Amino acid sequence: MTAHQTGTREQWLRARRELLEREKELTRRSDELARERQRLPWVRVDEPYSFDTSGGRKTLAELFDGRSQLLVYHLMFGPDDTVPCIGCSFTADNFDGAVFHLEHHDVTFVAVSRAPLEKIESYQRASGWRFRWVSAFGTEFNLHFSLFTEEERRTGIGFNFGTARHAGVDLRDMELHGLSAFALEERLVYHTYSCYDRGTDGLNGTWQLLDRAPKGRTAVEGWPQRRAEDEPAQAR
Repeated sequence: MTAHQTGTREQWLRARRELLEREKELTRRSDELARERQRLPWVRVDEPYSFDTSGGRKTLAELFDGRSQLLVYHLMFGPDDTVPCIGCSFTADNFDGAVFHLEHHDVTFVAVSRAPLEKIESYQRASGWRFRWVSAFGTEFNLHFSLFTEEERRTGIGFNFGTARHAGVDLRDMELHGLSAFALEERLVYHTYSCYDRGTDGLNGTWQLLDRAPKGRTAVEGWPQRRAEDEPAQAR
């Protein structure tokens, strides 16, 4: 016998309708937040960032690949790491299906890590991921889009727009995950938005499905890291 509260269909329907009103309120507020994100001021990016890609060295503007919008996922995979962060890998498993549709909305998607390109390409082959993944090895791109003020860059504290301060930890030496958005107009690149921690929650479709499952985000022992050979033949 379940320990969870039970009831009749009529009781469930009454409670469900009450919950629906709160879900609608959340949806309306989420739509408004999206509009507020798009109203943020744009900041021109003057630093000459460049990245190692499978097609050679490319600038930030070239990563747009002919589109006017760029989403960059900061995927935690450092120069000395053997594998990426397991949480980032879990989220990255959700990207491939979205890329096709993003491109049809004038948006290019790319993941960026500080690991050298050969490490990235080796892991990408093993994981079976198809989204574009480039290297910022030897650059300060990751730092500049995690720590925004000169003081934060100098001291290495103030992650998540200064709201998260890690006592005794220099964030300049850490891998930090997040999402940054950029716009390209008249050959000029602008930074438009960034988010970190739970701000990236919506990127992971698995979390959204679990939130609708009977037991929600039940605790698990870590996250498995996908390998291409783990996939059934018919799914490849």
